[in-house]
Amino acid sequence: MIEHHLAVTRTARYFTVGGSDEPADAASELRELWIVCHGYGQLAAKFLEPFAPLAAPWRRIVAPEGLSRFYLDRSRVGVNTQAGVGATWMTREDREHEIVDQIAYLDGLLDHLLAASSSHVRLRVLGFSQGVATVTRWLVRGRRVRANEVVLWAGSVPADVDLSDLAGRLSGAPVVFAVGTRDELASWAAADVEVGRFGAAGIQARLVTFNGGHRLDTPTLSEIAGS
Repeated sequence: MIEHHLAVTRTARYFTVGGSDEPADAASELRELWIVCHGYGQLAAKFLEPFAPLAAPWRRIVAPEGLSRFYLDRSRVGVNTQAGVGATWMTREDREHEIVDQIAYLDGLLDHLLAASSSHVRLRVLGFSQGVATVTRWLVRGRRVRANEVVLWAGSVPADVDLSDLAGRLSGAPVVFAVGTRDELASWAAADVEVGRFGAAGIQARLVTFNGGHRLDTPTLSEIAGS
């Protein structure tokens, strides 16, 4: 048995809040663009909801959706047409090609979003849970992504991301680690260790916590957005 690979075109889905869909307005008003990547088993539209209060004509927040969707509870498939659906960025199966595809997807999305914008748009990149691995790989291996700030929320930086490479690509841009103090899947203490590890690599990093579990928190997002 011989394994083969064939590159194909996929239709990716993303959702936005804020900004303007009018090209003239987008070019003149947009000052800040957020790319926010969801966690395992989430869909982009639901994930984007906590960001809605941050939206403004000059700030657009964009949530791309992972390319692989699946039923969250397979026992209900065929019995209940309302069985939940989630998306994932990758699994361990054919891992390297999944990573290459997701990086190409995010590169293409960024090109598309910036095509009608001025060169002075501030780019902020956020990853939540599994999305932390996605955005850190993209920041290191992406074709043109240059973030002005990075937010890593309740997730782990994968071992294949070299912090010296990341420091070079960030060029002094700060990193915020965010996690709930009652998060059952990600420890704030582990995030504190990561802050120290990033600092040792020459990356400006800080930790923000909130009283909550494994979720986004709008007041904390607002605090980060205003910093």
